[in-house]
Amino acid sequence: MADEALLIVGLGNPGSEYDGTRHNAGFMVVDRYCAKHGISLSQSKFQGIFGTLRQGGRTVVFLKPQTYMNLSGKSVVACMQFYHIECANILVIHDELDLPVGDLRVKQGGGSGGHNGLKSIINLTGHSDFNRMRIGIGRPEHGDVINYVLGRYPEGDLREKYMATLNIGVDALEKYIEQGAEASMRFCNGLYRAKKKEEAKGEQS
Repeated sequence: MADEALLIVGLGNPGSEYDGTRHNAGFMVVDRYCAKHGISLSQSKFQGIFGTLRQGGRTVVFLKPQTYMNLSGKSVVACMQFYHIECANILVIHDELDLPVGDLRVKQGGGSGGHNGLKSIINLTGHSDFNRMRIGIGRPEHGDVINYVLGRYPEGDLREKYMATLNIGVDALEKYIEQGAEASMRFCNGLYRAKKKEEAKGEQS
């Protein structure tokens, strides 16, 4: 329905010490989208920072929980209840260890995959069928996963690829808001197929 509100949740940890870390990919996509579209993320409520947009006759809420990652569900539930938003109308943007850097996927439903932010949202809403935008950060070749997700990419090709993926996330978010989840999924799948085709061409040359 055109009048049903949408909730876009970017996951991350608050505080300058976490700015730019892999675990804050959700924050970074929301920040980029809102900056591009002139949306102010200046309102404080729901244990989070949020802003709103009127698009196609409905309200779109952009939320950055300020609870720290493992309590993200508290902020999400409070916002859902205030705006009467169903889980089917939620998109959660988060970092994804099981996708390589440079990959981005939109999907509906699923488990937490060990992600504490997703785990909190699933536990406190009682649902897992919300939409997700998964920003690939890859797994560390060695070392502790916690230190890895709370770290930053050093200057170089990998960092540039990650930043480019965040910008693609903004494009995918535009598709989601304007045309729906299926259109956003098709957009990401098309990019993935084009990438694989290009990689295969490079291997043959």
